[in-house]
Amino acid sequence: MPAIDYEKEYDNRARVPEHVDIFARWHSEAQAYRDASPHAQLGLPYGPSPRQFIDFFPTVRTDAPTPLALFIHGGWWRTLHPSEFSQMAAGLNAHGIDVAMAGYDLCPQVSISTIVEQIRSACLMLWRKHRKRIFVFGHSAGGHLAGAMLAQDWKAFDASAPADLVPAAYSISGVFDLAPLVHVSQNADLRLDADEARRMSPLHWKAPAGLTFDAVVGGIESAEFLRQSRVIADGWATQGVTTRYEEINGANHFTVLDPLTDPDSAMTRRIADLAKQVQATAL
Repeated sequence: MPAIDYEKEYDNRARVPEHVDIFARWHSEAQAYRDASPHAQLGLPYGPSPRQFIDFFPTVRTDAPTPLALFIHGGWWRTLHPSEFSQMAAGLNAHGIDVAMAGYDLCPQVSISTIVEQIRSACLMLWRKHRKRIFVFGHSAGGHLAGAMLAQDWKAFDASAPADLVPAAYSISGVFDLAPLVHVSQNADLRLDADEARRMSPLHWKAPAGLTFDAVVGGIESAEFLRQSRVIADGWATQGVTTRYEEINGANHFTVLDPLTDPDSAMTRRIADLAKQVQATAL
């Protein structure tokens, strides 16, 4: 059996040559959504560094209690910025859901472990400010971080927080087994060795039994990205997590995000339902 070419499997920009045009479209759409969101609160700090901030997009609907969702962007923990993803709040806002978007410091200036700690701090800041449980969703590296937030021991970091501060998470094209990343060129920035890759792999963490996790992936992504979502869904399901695996037909690693801007897409409706279920959980 031939060895897996991890460099090819994990190089999404090479697999999707039109990613430059997609990024430019995201930038334009994000700016337009911020311009159309007069009540948005941008750049709310949750930590000391400039990238530790939250952009908050509240819903304009006030006829019912508002669920709270946190979106975490991707970029291999080493690129991109929350301001390129503001439009991803559109679908949930239309369903009456407040959406926060978290920034974080990037590798190689910090480690993946530090990024996990920073996103945990962002969640705790939202808890202290809003006193609401949080639905977390993210893409690529953000999908990894979404799974990591589901599996946190929240009481160990804030005794006032509910043990299930994040009762449900939705990962889009996430990575949960970091062992292959030791062998890719991006690891010059990630700085993973075998031990640290395992330590930062939610696949090997104590499963968050009793909670809900969706792992979805673009249907035309690489075999490794399909495996990553399937292995976490299957592995956690055997340990008491309510999981769901789905391939988004015809979507690549980047276009897989587009349904988030459409209130009527199946993806948006699914995550809206999960966010509302989280909001309905009694404190």
